[in-house]
Amino acid sequence: MHRRPFGKTGLKVTPIGLGLAALGRPGYITLGHADDLNGDTDVAAMQGHTHTVLDAAWAVGMRYFDAARSYGKAEQFLGSWLRARNIPVDAVTVGSKWGYTYTADWQIHADTHEVKEHSLGVLTRQRAETAETLGAYLNLYQVHSATLSSGILENTAVLTELARIKADGVRIGLSLSGPGQAETLRRALQVTVDGEPVFDAVQATWNLLEQSVGEALADAHDAGWGVIVKETLANGRLTPRNDDAAIRGLLDEQAGRLSATVDALALAAVLAQPWCDVALSGAAQIDHLQSNVRAVDVAWDDVAESALADLVEDAEVYWETRSNLEWN
Repeated sequence: MHRRPFGKTGLKVTPIGLGLAALGRPGYITLGHADDLNGDTDVAAMQGHTHTVLDAAWAVGMRYFDAARSYGKAEQFLGSWLRARNIPVDAVTVGSKWGYTYTADWQIHADTHEVKEHSLGVLTRQRAETAETLGAYLNLYQVHSATLSSGILENTAVLTELARIKADGVRIGLSLSGPGQAETLRRALQVTVDGEPVFDAVQATWNLLEQSVGEALADAHDAGWGVIVKETLANGRLTPRNDDAAIRGLLDEQAGRLSATVDALALAAVLAQPWCDVALSGAAQIDHLQSNVRAVDVAWDDVAESALADLVEDAEVYWETRSNLEWN
């Protein structure tokens, strides 16, 4: 994979990057996550496993890596890998996020896995923590799961601090979640401090099941923002692990026609969007990662787009289904 411009940010990304949500903590909502870890959730073992997956990602050409403060020890695992492999700072683009605090205490089944707070105090604390784990590797710092209800887009103190961080050379972005992704993004496109835009990038959920933010992402791309697509496989619902016969039937038919794996087909749909700069793989196993990356060779076409259009769910339904996925 070749690196390409990330909007007008001056950063470079590869078409597929690796997200560490399922690698940095023992519990996550991806279907079959427990099987991926084989029950070995000791911190040292998980760090070693994460390094192995990161090695595989590097070998297939991935050069964008995504973490967050709430992904358990994802930042720590990523930072230690970058330093252990002596990877030059300018050879990768690294993004992380602030706004959620990890609270599961390394448990798979916890009452609360993460707590959201978009306050100046949390930003100040977590920015310092990220600096300690990722140091000069950090290129992009994002508000984690910005929504209109969180108040982040009207919080003058937080926006001013984000502008200050941006002035120090780190690009500023926001990730989105929930059925209001498009509305939040359109509001964020207008946010300025001292007449200058605060945000440079957006990370949003778009996949064969949830496409409500597509037009807004096109607008962000046209405005020069970098666009990252997360949950490209809908937390495993767009993989063979989904036992929904209706979804699997449509996916299997088109995957067979295009000689692709189901996951590569779903990722190819994301890569086909002209506004997508980087699509995230959330793979927690090497074989899954290697299957995901085959998406760059899938000949996505109008037939597949038409045939799979029936998969699109109402945004409210999609996000309700996601909220009911079990941590495992």
